[in-house]
Amino acid sequence: MTTAKPLRVGMVGYAFMGAAHSHAWRTAPRFFDLPLDPQLTALCGRNDDGVRAAAGKLGWGSVETDWRRLIERDDIDLIDICTPGNTHAEIAIAALEAGKHVLCEKPLANSVAEAERMTEAAQAAAERGVFSMCGFSYRRTPALALAKRMVEEGRLGTIRHVRAQYLQDWLSDETAPMTWRLDKSKSGSGSLGDIGAHSIDAAQWVTGRKITGVSALLETFVHERPLAGDLVGLGGHGDVGADAPRGTVTVDDAAIFTARFDGGATSAGAVGVFEATRFALGRKNAMRLEVNGTKASLAFDFEEMNVLSFYDAAESPDAGFRRIFVTEPEHPYAGNWWPTGHGLGYEHGFTHQVVDLVTAIGAGEQPSPSFADALQVQKVLAAVEGSAAESSRWQKV
Repeated sequence: MTTAKPLRVGMVGYAFMGAAHSHAWRTAPRFFDLPLDPQLTALCGRNDDGVRAAAGKLGWGSVETDWRRLIERDDIDLIDICTPGNTHAEIAIAALEAGKHVLCEKPLANSVAEAERMTEAAQAAAERGVFSMCGFSYRRTPALALAKRMVEEGRLGTIRHVRAQYLQDWLSDETAPMTWRLDKSKSGSGSLGDIGAHSIDAAQWVTGRKITGVSALLETFVHERPLAGDLVGLGGHGDVGADAPRGTVTVDDAAIFTARFDGGATSAGAVGVFEATRFALGRKNAMRLEVNGTKASLAFDFEEMNVLSFYDAAESPDAGFRRIFVTEPEHPYAGNWWPTGHGLGYEHGFTHQVVDLVTAIGAGEQPSPSFADALQVQKVLAAVEGSAAESSRWQKV
């Protein structure tokens, strides 16, 4: 039994991300010593039957069908936003103004203007001791956290190249049904914001450098999809009957861009190549990052998430990359889990996200990534879209 003060959580949304976040809120205090005790107080969703069923399954104590009512409740300390991007700004700003801490899924918003308003609200709230964080959960993968540590220790030297890919295939079937992720008014963008945002954040976070300009190409391969069908995971099987209604896809299916990073006081800056697609057959969740420096290189692929590949030119110039199995007690987060060699999974990143958020709130400190950090990612997304709209013309961030 914990004696820590409770942190009463209200969550909006209960689908894919809602399930991942629920698991994290339940699990974090059972494996990590936290300064506050997270409590799954209330779950919110528009469909009364749906939200009640989800609350029972995921472990929430009560339900609401209006997020405004959730924010008004005196027994809620933090609002966790797991809804489509078009709702983020309104919910987050209202929650912060009401004195609730906020965890908001990525990307922060559907536009730079919305993200700026959210950041302003977050900065004003922080002055009152109310904090916010954006959910770039891949930062909490032990192998990527170790990669960042290596860069900070200077083991790579000056960064020259960054290669980032996020490859999935769940939309490769052109008959897969239309969902909110394919509607720009709800999602803001397609592969660019859905998965490319993770690559942008990870690349900037690991290297400690910001993207300053891009040249981009966006492509939509399938312009119409069935409105009805059977959802399987994120995709599924649409109704392809002759009279079946179809909807228009208004987002990108693939995003490709080159980038330049700032270099600080001693470097001209690294160059980067980014790719995000949900049409890469055979790639299920290949979130990849490779960084080449003047002393060493590192490489990561989430499909082998417990492994970080590392090459040190001075240590083994003829041996190539070596595999680091990131499960030792000294590796980030790993010491709180299983014995060496017993790997972690996708859900652990969300648990670590809760750990870092609750630890920061308990210490009265700004969690990372802040809304300001997420705003910078939003500006890169906007620059990519702007460049693609102008025949790949170079666009400053």
